[in-house]
Amino acid sequence: MPQSSIVRPYRWLAQYYDRIFSSFRLPIDAARERVLGRILPHVETACDLACGTGTTALILARKGIKTYAVDLSPLMCRLTREKAARARLPVRVLRADMRSFRLPEAVDLITCEYDALNHVPRRADLRMVAKAVERALRPGGHFFFDVNTSLGFERCWSGTIWFEKPSVVIVMRNGHNRQADRAWSDIEWFIRDGSCWRRRHERVEEVCWDSDEIRRVFQETGFDQLRAWDAAPFWKGNPLIGPGCRTVYLARRSQG
Repeated sequence: MPQSSIVRPYRWLAQYYDRIFSSFRLPIDAARERVLGRILPHVETACDLACGTGTTALILARKGIKTYAVDLSPLMCRLTREKAARARLPVRVLRADMRSFRLPEAVDLITCEYDALNHVPRRADLRMVAKAVERALRPGGHFFFDVNTSLGFERCWSGTIWFEKPSVVIVMRNGHNRQADRAWSDIEWFIRDGSCWRRRHERVEEVCWDSDEIRRVFQETGFDQLRAWDAAPFWKGNPLIGPGCRTVYLARRSQG
């Protein structure tokens, strides 16, 4: 596996993300509603970090929240802008790296969903993300995120799986290194182009941290509270997301 510190903005994943992975929205939506239920009514400004195609940013904006959306992928940013324009919602989209992003103003809430935080390339990057998030939040503001765990790597990032939708098929060859707590998926895309099928390749990589490491990093970067929930109940018996495979967190920036 390459050990580069550069995050590669996803192209084909961005283009077909909603079509292939739309079924994953329901459990994440359920987790967000459960964890942020008492907080959202008091949120005036928010940012969806690693926003993907912008679905969560639009959910926040529909609640009357002034919303920013940040992603490194140019195509993800474009798709988010297009969605916001069609919905006539004033979402401001910024292309930036989650390790160094800056917002025009401090916000009350930052969300980072779909294990996006696992996608940074180095273990040291967790601290960089935490510092950037702390800088972007108002005192007392909250950071909502979910991550894959080592057990999730073992259960979900192994073997080969495939998805088929009209005009597009993907085959994901997955693997993980238990000692390094890293996982990867080599994705083969088969995309219909008229009477032909075009083949494209893309690689997705993730790095994992244990809960103690996450707690230590956030405590050391200005957060005074970190709560955690096992994500399995939100997946309602999905065998790929069993107990201990994914964790949902809510961190609060210190008031001081």
